[in-house]
Amino acid sequence: MRTRAGTPAAILATLIPAALILAACGSPQAPAADAGPRPTTAAAGPAAPTARPTPTARPRPLPVLPQAKTMPPPPPPPAPPAGNPGGGATIPAEARAVDTSHPTRTIGTGTPASCTSAAVVAAVAAGGIITFNCGPAPVTIAMTATAKIRNANGPRIVLDGGGRVTLSGGGARRILYMNTCDQAQGYTTDHCQDQDTPQLTVQNLTFTGGNSTGQMVEGGGGGAIFVRGGRFKVVNSRFVNNRCDSTGPDLGGAAIRVLSQYHGLPVYVTNSTFSGGVCSNGGALSSIGVSWTVLNSSFTGNSAVGNGANPARAGTPGGGSGGAIYLDGNLFTLVLRGTSIVNNHAREGGGAVFFVSNDRTGTMRIERSTLRANPNDGFHTDGFPGIFFLGSGQPVKVASTVQ
Repeated sequence: MRTRAGTPAAILATLIPAALILAACGSPQAPAADAGPRPTTAAAGPAAPTARPTPTARPRPLPVLPQAKTMPPPPPPPAPPAGNPGGGATIPAEARAVDTSHPTRTIGTGTPASCTSAAVVAAVAAGGIITFNCGPAPVTIAMTATAKIRNANGPRIVLDGGGRVTLSGGGARRILYMNTCDQAQGYTTDHCQDQDTPQLTVQNLTFTGGNSTGQMVEGGGGGAIFVRGGRFKVVNSRFVNNRCDSTGPDLGGAAIRVLSQYHGLPVYVTNSTFSGGVCSNGGALSSIGVSWTVLNSSFTGNSAVGNGANPARAGTPGGGSGGAIYLDGNLFTLVLRGTSIVNNHAREGGGAVFFVSNDRTGTMRIERSTLRANPNDGFHTDGFPGIFFLGSGQPVKVASTVQ
């Protein structure tokens, strides 16, 4: 029997089982006629998987960090204490600094530029307790005029630099002036030479470049500060390179000149430094008829440069005494406690101190102090190198060095 295509039945019977076996083993069927050509594959191994497009990388935003705060630089430390810190003298209440925590007026608005000579002059004329606000750093105020105290604007005038303010005369002028007998500053009593106000205190300040040369009112002197009448004290302050006239028999005080204190009460100088002062007499301090109590203070490198002493020798202009301190008059006292007077010089007498009480009533006391290397080219009192003393008896020396 033959099939429709003519294939013998025996052959067909043989082929069917083989086809079934191939189908069971997964033999691929022939593609349909309209399926089109199949894609060519590699000869070995399965086809590679279709590649996926790589996604575009997006930059990740950086974390926002807090802005660092710009901190102002810390203020510089205050200057070391003035004077002789190891002096050890007890400071009485009347010689201490005045409380200025509640000032009457303040110079400056927080910047150096706001602290001007004009502001100082105006504040001193107005009086009261005066402080400075010139910023955290030390500042020097160039004085273009002398600050003058009006006598009616007491009773108390305090000038406190907070340890950061320097007043400079620029080598051209006196820095501070008080005179109860100066009509231009106003009379407040009929006994101007012995009145208790104004009471002037300077504290925590530096005075430099003061120069009273040629200013002969009240006899001259007082390169940085001139005071007559009322009361006066200095606390924790520095006086550096001040000057007054270089000749004259009785003027003096390159740093300070004082006359006529109320009832003969002393000028107190506490914890203060005097250096580099030059004047005819008294390279630091000078007075007539005024008592002083100097506590824990230092005097170095001051000079009395006049020529001819007092009274002036014939043919000389006079001066040259008291390398550091020049005191003249009648009844007055000088007390040095815890104080160092070293390396000062006088062209005439008393390389450290010149003390002449005309009526021989004045006294001098030296306690726990050092007076050393204060040469004088002319004269001193035997047994007291650097001191010329004419007063009641001899200077009293207690636990002190004078050599």
